[in-house]
Amino acid sequence: MRFGVRLGVDPGDARIGVARSDPSGMLATPVETVRRGKGDLRRIHQIATAEEAVEVVLGLPRSLSGTEGPAAVKTREFAVRLARRIAPVPVRLVDERLTTVTAEAMLRDQRKGAKRRAVVDQVAAVVILQQALDSERATGRPPGELVTPDEQDRDEGDA
Repeated sequence: MRFGVRLGVDPGDARIGVARSDPSGMLATPVETVRRGKGDLRRIHQIATAEEAVEVVLGLPRSLSGTEGPAAVKTREFAVRLARRIAPVPVRLVDERLTTVTAEAMLRDQRKGAKRRAVVDQVAAVVILQQALDSERATGRPPGELVTPDEQDRDEGDA
């Protein structure tokens, strides 16, 4: 198991949930919800720097069958932009199927309405990161797929 704080990121259309691990990579905890849009990459970079993160793990939304749709394409594009912004800190994409559903279920009885929406993104980031940490512990290999900052954005020429 590698040592160092990892960040978990759940990029949504309106909000981005951020979580962190302890340096030993055992436990994920919520950090904050970042508003999506201007300044979001800067804020994630600030968090990564403050936490001295050795890696950032992003949830990649796939359908239950494992295929990738428009949301996955947007996440891959975001991941490349983030990888460029925080290099040399590596960014990895991990399967996030059902993490938001899991997060909603965990919060259902604890918070209502806007309060739940404000924290569900952080809880989803915790679930994504915890699954990645558990996977690495079980396999001895870094989770998911590495994003390279020099990848072309996928939508260039695909319009």
